[in-house]
Amino acid sequence: MKFGIFYEHQLPRPWDETSEAQLIADALTQIELADRLGFNYVWEVEHHFLEEYSHSSAPEVFLAAAAARTKNIRIGHGVVLTAPGFNHPVRTAERIAMLDLVSAGRVEFGTGESSSEAELGGFGIDPADKRPQWEEGLRVAIRAMTETPFTGVDGTYVHIPPRNVVPKPVQKPHPPLWVACSRRETILLAARHGIGALTFAFVDPEEAAEYVRAYESTLATECIPIGKSINAQIACVTPMMCHPDELTAIERGLEGANFFGYSLAHFYAFGRHEPAKTDVWSEFVEKRASKGFSPEAAAQERKELNTKVDSGGTEGLRGAVGTPDQLRSYLRRYEDAGVDQVIFILQAGKNRHEHICESLELFAREVMPEFAGRDAAKALGKRLRLAPLVEIAMSKKVDDAPPLPVGYAFDALLRQVVTKTAPEHIALLDKVAEESSIGDNSTMAAITGDRKGMMSTRR
Repeated sequence: MKFGIFYEHQLPRPWDETSEAQLIADALTQIELADRLGFNYVWEVEHHFLEEYSHSSAPEVFLAAAAARTKNIRIGHGVVLTAPGFNHPVRTAERIAMLDLVSAGRVEFGTGESSSEAELGGFGIDPADKRPQWEEGLRVAIRAMTETPFTGVDGTYVHIPPRNVVPKPVQKPHPPLWVACSRRETILLAARHGIGALTFAFVDPEEAAEYVRAYESTLATECIPIGKSINAQIACVTPMMCHPDELTAIERGLEGANFFGYSLAHFYAFGRHEPAKTDVWSEFVEKRASKGFSPEAAAQERKELNTKVDSGGTEGLRGAVGTPDQLRSYLRRYEDAGVDQVIFILQAGKNRHEHICESLELFAREVMPEFAGRDAAKALGKRLRLAPLVEIAMSKKVDDAPPLPVGYAFDALLRQVVTKTAPEHIALLDKVAEESSIGDNSTMAAITGDRKGMMSTRR
């Protein structure tokens, strides 16, 4: 089983003009450390308008910085919002490909649709359309990064003429595909499309085992790949803070874990939010005891770790917050469930940078080696076991890209204007092309009357 680290870039109030810069600097330092320690993945979200919960609206920029500071760790979009209302699919393809080039082929292409009013309403996306928008945006982005040329699309949400989209990614046919999953329904969706499941629902290992069984059963019977390769992996997210003393681990990590859960629910479930005014952290502190988010209440729960803890009938989060021995036992249960990767949330709430770094180091030293030693054999065994299913699924895929029209080409804008308004001058443009090839742009300057442009071009 592999391990990743996950970033929302949480920033509880109050903050000042330097807070966001420090948050990003600390996160990059943590990722550099994780790379040196042998962690396998870093995942970064895309969210918009979710104050305190997630200050991560341009993940491709942050991940490019992370790629430049690391050598081995996989660079995961967890996720790109692929609905065209959020991101034009050609721009998605271009950014994924460029990041894959910058990182020397380390990108994981996670996708999602969002279910927050802040984002959907902010970008004018009807919640009823978010699933088909996600799918169309993903299909077009995959085609754009793999076809030479991309033959165009006349879709429901996006219309694009044929173009050759460059650059192309290092990984062929494209980086591994994932989708964010919060329910069993989306696990099955991932399997039907042949893409990895990023389970962001804080499931315990025993629930994860059921997810794995459902995923593989659906893959075997219903999969028609959305991409040009299949990524049949399942990853689970859990809070994490590791320390030799359990109570210290709880003191350092549990409040942040539970703010993560509370602020998530604020934007996605029960909250009423006034932009730039609502103080989610203060609400959390005020309500956490009654909602089961009290660190003291969780510390009294059973010693066997679980993602969720039940305090007085309401659930809080704990996950991998504990000692190395506790984490080792907890993570074996995910491994036994067939989970391919566990992704740790350490940067949450007001968790301290130095505690996060100490936790990464302790985990890498005392817990990770056991799992790394078994990972290669287990991963190979899974690939061999699923290979016949993958082959059958790939045989069902139909290339539905429209053919490129015979002789298709597009004219430069000036040529279009001349063709429509003064076709007798087309010969002049052909003369410009001839002269430009030898560095003489006098005809073009004469046409435009732009002597400064002529001088600039000659330089």
